[in-house]
Amino acid sequence: MTIEDKEHRQQQAQVAIELMGFLNPHLKNVEDFRHKLWDHLFYISNFKLDVDSPYPIPKKETYKAKPKPIPYPKRYPRYSHLGKNLELVINKALQEENPEKRQGFANAIAYYMKLAYNNWHKDVVHDDAIQSELSNITKGQLEFTNTPYVKAYRPSQERDRDRGGYGRQQRGKFQQRGGGGGNGRNDKRGGGKFGKKRY
Repeated sequence: MTIEDKEHRQQQAQVAIELMGFLNPHLKNVEDFRHKLWDHLFYISNFKLDVDSPYPIPKKETYKAKPKPIPYPKRYPRYSHLGKNLELVINKALQEENPEKRQGFANAIAYYMKLAYNNWHKDVVHDDAIQSELSNITKGQLEFTNTPYVKAYRPSQERDRDRGGYGRQQRGKFQQRGGGGGNGRNDKRGGGKFGKKRY
């Protein structure tokens, strides 16, 4: 900033950019990393450095301006236990005129309803209950034809017990074969007459 010659100042600014890139090699993986380096150079100089930049020179007012807050989506589903997205799918299914696509929508909705139920409950829900709730939501306009098979929730301990996981002892990979010999070494003090096993 103290260099009066503009050409010399421009050259030194370019050297500073190269040095900043050398000190921060991780920026090379960032998109438009040179653009970021030039923005940082102007920011460090408090936007008072008078040099030419290959990119638009940022201004102090716009650089520190805060973006407008993004409004949080306020959606109030009528069936909170199923969520708003399923409600949108149901509305799309009711507007579908093709009977095959409409039936596919109904089957997919029934599968998701059963899946959502099994995620929050340990007992298995019957298909009649799913059909009753689907008819209640759609006022009898949708009926599913397939049986939505969803694997029932079972705690891991019960699953292990059913498979015989308790009380079983795994055989070791390396086991002694034969008897005698104490600890398998040729120990003269123990009187063992078996030498070391070779596998």
